Amino acid sequence: MRFIHLSDLHIGRQLHQYNLKEDQEHILGEVVEYARMLRPDAIVIAGDVYDKSVPSAEAVGIFDWFLTALSALKPEIPILIISGNHDSAQRIDYASGILGQKGIYIAGKLPQNQEEFLKKVTLQDEYGEVDFYLLPFLKPGYVRTVFDGEMPESYSKAVQMLLERELVDTTKRNVIVTHQFYTGAGQNTETCDSEIFSVGGIDNVDVTPLLRFDYAALGHLHSAQKVGRESVRYPGTLLKYSVSECNQTKSLHLVTLKEKGTPVEVETYPLHPLRDVKKFRGTLKELLKTVPEEAKEDYVSITLTDETDPYRPKEQLEKVFSHILEVRMDNSRTRQKLMKDAEVVRMASPLEIFGDFFQEMQGRALNAEEQQVMNKIAEEMEEE
Repeated sequence: MRFIHLSDLHIGRQLHQYNLKEDQEHILGEVVEYARMLRPDAIVIAGDVYDKSVPSAEAVGIFDWFLTALSALKPEIPILIISGNHDSAQRIDYASGILGQKGIYIAGKLPQNQEEFLKKVTLQDEYGEVDFYLLPFLKPGYVRTVFDGEMPESYSKAVQMLLERELVDTTKRNVIVTHQFYTGAGQNTETCDSEIFSVGGIDNVDVTPLLRFDYAALGHLHSAQKVGRESVRYPGTLLKYSVSECNQTKSLHLVTLKEKGTPVEVETYPLHPLRDVKKFRGTLKELLKTVPEEAKEDYVSITLTDETDPYRPKEQLEKVFSHILEVRMDNSRTRQKLMKDAEVVRMASPLEIFGDFFQEMQGRALNAEEQQVMNKIAEEMEEE
């Protein structure tokens, strides 16, 4: 079973003030060409199809074109899609019944009662059946009705409880498609400025419940990485969505499942964006003269090191660079000003602020049980 693993398309996103329509159409077109060349058995999109829960007509048009182009490939390639935290579950789920008859399987909504389970799609290859379980993005409050009105105490518990209900046939190969911030196995996950997380890390999910699946197709993190083992993986975004990603190499991931019990194989294929995201540092004179020709159309973050502020630097730089994201100054004067005017104040989360207050009032830190209560309160506040 060979399938392309995508996530976090974020269709409709902007990069600073720039509309990325052309860039997204270009890179999605490259995905279509890879699908035409590689002929996978399926294409998996692990959430965050759109950048906003109410996408623009332009964004919907881009995704419509992408699905239509993939569906036109012969032989037909099944497409499996879940909703992410940026998506509206109801909007993603629209027409999912009809689309399922055409080989486009969408799981926008979670189970709503004790009788409902995750959407499961079964595909076949020369080694037998492969079951794909589709788990959309969730918060504990989203699945309250599944557990007699009792809300799971954390994101981790919610995922664990949902997956424990599933009767997974472990004699077959199984794939879980899920969109959460998974951590664990003693590994630090790499995050980017373009991602959104809850304060205090309350949205972290323990990866352990996924380990009984032969492959976990993850979405949510924008940098490609595994979580603990090769078979639990984020493919990352197709494009760079922040300056913090400028040194990353984006690629398309092709996953191969062979006979049950054999290691998963993951191949990567290079992507070629219409414009890259880059950082440049130097004096204005240096940058105007030494920047490579091919970088002049890229999205650029520029740090000027002139000791004397140059005359209208952005206007001069715009004669060379067509897509400037930001222009910053870094010299002895700006560094002295920072030291004088701003002892950098660390922005604490509400949970950290309460913990400091409790320590001052009670003369001791929160114990484990009290911390758990505060985490639950913070989660309920976020739900509201």
